[in-house]
Amino acid sequence: MKLIRWGQAGSEKPGLQLADGSRVDAAAFGEDYDERFFETGGLARLFAWAKANGAGAPKLTEGTRLGPALARPSKIVCIGLNYADHARETKAKTPAEPVIFFKATSAWSGPDDDVVLPRGSVKTDWEVELAVVIGRRARYITEAQALDHIAGFALHNDYSERTLQIDRGGQWVKGKSADTFAPFGPFMATTDELPAFQKLDMWLTVNGQSRQKSTTANMIFGVLFVVAYVSEFMTLMPGDVISTGTPAGVALGMETPVYLKEGDVVELGIEGLGQQRQRIVAPR
Repeated sequence: MKLIRWGQAGSEKPGLQLADGSRVDAAAFGEDYDERFFETGGLARLFAWAKANGAGAPKLTEGTRLGPALARPSKIVCIGLNYADHARETKAKTPAEPVIFFKATSAWSGPDDDVVLPRGSVKTDWEVELAVVIGRRARYITEAQALDHIAGFALHNDYSERTLQIDRGGQWVKGKSADTFAPFGPFMATTDELPAFQKLDMWLTVNGQSRQKSTTANMIFGVLFVVAYVSEFMTLMPGDVISTGTPAGVALGMETPVYLKEGDVVELGIEGLGQQRQRIVAPR
């Protein structure tokens, strides 16, 4: 299944993207895609509802806004420097263990929503990433158990303001957490939709110019290892998101960096997980 949420920001309703690409309203299902939904077997209930009602559910009209594909999670855990080429371009050492940081959940945003530059921003950057959605509570699980704790996958753009992330000291979360800095979706695909999640093509362009082009096969630490590893340090709740890192091609890695400015358009995608498009707008 491909889960979507649609409607006005803050008032999104559940929906589904069907096999033919059409999108339908699943408000009649009666549940949002949140922690309780995943923890109580919601995917099985939704599958049964979709089988009985999906084909006849109201179709969404073209241009309907898509919100983030899940309700705001309890946490967004990010993995840094998880592609060797990205570590090299940023002049960082290849990590011996996954680098973990957080992104504030208030950054949660729809896949095609405008991205608002933080006040004083001079180094806002892009990062196409594969996001993992936790389906079952996970604590001290093994790599062999990890897949049983994953609900699905989604496309995520881990926007970063490098001045706040690096130049201001402290933890990276400062540069990762501005409002609108976590576009998520357009849908969450359940694990059966993406059995080859460790070899998906991924790409990103800025104003039509290719910036990132890689594959999830190039991760240093694979998806299952990362999920198990993070569970060693915290309880992963149903609906939590782990963003698994970005490949080379970010502005920070350029010989002469060209960061995002008002009016720029960022487009990105991952094989099997759709595409996003964000317009960069001035601080509010």
